[in-house]
Amino acid sequence: MISMHKTLIAACFALATLAVHSQELKIGYVNLDRVLRESSPMKAAQSKLEADFGKREKDLVDSEQRHEANKRKFEREAMGMTDVERGKRQRELFEQGQELQRKRTEYMDELNQRKNEVMSSILERANKVLAQICEQDKYDFVLQEVLFASNRVDITDKVIKAMNAAAAK
Repeated sequence: MISMHKTLIAACFALATLAVHSQELKIGYVNLDRVLRESSPMKAAQSKLEADFGKREKDLVDSEQRHEANKRKFEREAMGMTDVERGKRQRELFEQGQELQRKRTEYMDELNQRKNEVMSSILERANKVLAQICEQDKYDFVLQEVLFASNRVDITDKVIKAMNAAAAK
């Protein structure tokens, strides 16, 4: 962490020195996390993911709750069962638990894959919008991760507005 701070300080010093010795640099800052959180394309994508995966999630939760209820019922009734019946019910519960685990894993894998695809697509859009803004406003470079950036150089709102406008078309 300290070496990262030293690197940032050295970079800022180098930039300041460069600006003094050459023409003035135009520097911007964008908070990419905020762009992703607040842009309408991301909100729309999240809504679509919820619509696509919501019913399946609910079905899984319902199945898991039924399985837990079946386990509790078995525990209450196990003493009154024969050894054969108890063994059979234990196997059924075990197999049911395994199947639920498999379905949960499959669901999470598919959800994560879709989230990654959506994130990649939106990041690509954000980078295109940012490149257009940099070209239009003639920024020499734009930083994403800094310790501090004044509102004067923060172009996050501009990027969000441009993404929202592009999405509205």
